Amino acid sequence: MARILVLNGPNLGRLGTREPEVYGSQNLDDLRKVLASDAPNVEVDVRQTDSEPELMSWLFEAVDTRTPVILNPAAFTHYSYALRDAVSMVTSAGIPLIEVHISNPHARESFRHNSVISAVASGVIAGFGFDSYRLALTQLTR
Repeated sequence: MARILVLNGPNLGRLGTREPEVYGSQNLDDLRKVLASDAPNVEVDVRQTDSEPELMSWLFEAVDTRTPVILNPAAFTHYSYALRDAVSMVTSAGIPLIEVHISNPHARESFRHNSVISAVASGVIAGFGFDSYRLALTQLTR
């Protein structure tokens, strides 16, 4: 069975209650169910952490196991060069990694307009709520 890591950064463990007008009312368990339903023949491993080192270790795991990644780096998007370097290790190894965002960062505060991750990701999907993840999953499973 194919496997895909779905990695989520800081504050996304609060989905469903955190700014529902921006992020919606669904939580990570809902995301797991949606993605499992969309790809029943794929092991979709949804994880979340508020820890930059833990998120990086999961990216190293993706390199070691050659596992494709859907990554919502959340606030790390805008400033984490360490995370950028870990993402680069994934894509430089020929493993696809799609950066996703629930909201459209470019329609929000100006500090959110810059991603240090996008330049080394295989692709970027933003602004479609949980459908951003679903679109990424479709791309990785086609």
